[in-house]
Amino acid sequence: LKGRKPFITTGLLAYFLVSIAYILSRNVNFFIAIRFFQGIGSAMILPVAQAYVGEITPKHKEGFAMGLFNVSLYGGLSVGPLVGGMLNDSLGIQFSFLGMGADSLSGFLLCLIFLPPRAHERIRTAAKPPLRYIVLIRNKYVCALFLFRLAYTACIGLVWAFLPLYAHERFKLSSSAIGVLGMLGVLTSGLLQTPMGFLADRFNKRALIAIGGLVTAGAVFSLAYVQGFWGLFLGNIGFGIGGGIAVPAVMAMTVIIGRHTDSMGSVMAILTMGHSLGMLMGPILAGIMADAFQLGLVFIGGTVVMVIGVAVSLLLTSGFQAWAEK
Repeated sequence: LKGRKPFITTGLLAYFLVSIAYILSRNVNFFIAIRFFQGIGSAMILPVAQAYVGEITPKHKEGFAMGLFNVSLYGGLSVGPLVGGMLNDSLGIQFSFLGMGADSLSGFLLCLIFLPPRAHERIRTAAKPPLRYIVLIRNKYVCALFLFRLAYTACIGLVWAFLPLYAHERFKLSSSAIGVLGMLGVLTSGLLQTPMGFLADRFNKRALIAIGGLVTAGAVFSLAYVQGFWGLFLGNIGFGIGGGIAVPAVMAMTVIIGRHTDSMGSVMAILTMGHSLGMLMGPILAGIMADAFQLGLVFIGGTVVMVIGVAVSLLLTSGFQAWAEK
C-alpha cells in the first residue's frame, strides 16, 4: 500500500548506520541491540525487494526472474564473508564493518536515485486491497511453501552452525578449509538459480521442489558419515545443488500466489518469516540433539526435517496448477 522504495531505501540506510554502530560497539549488550536493529533493516529489504521483482515479472517467467534475483542474494552471501575476511586479515575488523557500510551506502544511493516513486512503480497485479494475513495463512499453498522454506532453512542454519564444529572436532580441519566448505553450498546454489528458474517456468514446479528437497536431505544425511575434507566437500556441493533446484521453483510459485491473491508483499513476507524461523529453530534444535546424543546425529535430525518438509509441501500443493489458472 505504501510502495516499495521507502522500505528498501530505509532498510539500506539502517544497514549503513548499523555498520558504523558495530565499529563503536564496546560491550555485548550494545552488540545485541545492534543485531536487533539489523534484523529490522533486513525485514525492510528482502521481502519488499522480492515483492518488487515479483510485481514486475511477466507471466510464465516467474522462475527465471526470481532465480536471477537470487543470484545477487547468494552471490552476496558467498562474496561477503570472503571480502570481510580479507579486510580483517589485512587491515583489521573495523575495516570489515566499513566495507559493509560502504556497500550498504552504495545500495542506498542507487535505490534512491534509480527506483521510481510509488506513483510510477510498474506493477502488474490488480489495484485491489491485499488480503489480510489471517486469510493468506489459511491458503494451503501458502502454508505448503512456508513449511518447505522453514524446513530448508532449518537445514541451512544447522549446517552453518554445526559443520565448522563437526569438521574441526572430527577431522581437525583448518579454519581456511572450513571457510571453503561453508562457501561451497551457497556458491553452488547461486550458480544454479537462473538455469533452474528457467526450467521451473517450463516444467512441473512441484516435481522440482521435491527433487531439490530430497537431494538436500540426502546431502545433509551424508555429512554424518563422510570421511575427511573431500567427503564434506561433496556433501556441501550436494547441499547447494538441492537448494539450487528447489528454491527457484518455490519462489516462482510464491510469485504466482502473490499475483493471484493481489498480496505480493504479504505473501513474500510470510515466506521470509519461514526463512527466519528456520534459521532460528535449526541451530537450536540441533544444539539440543548434540547435547543429548552426539554431534553426528544433528545431521540425521536435519534429514528427517527436510523429508517431512518435502512430503507436506507435496501434499498441500496438489491442484496448484488448476488453481493458478483460474
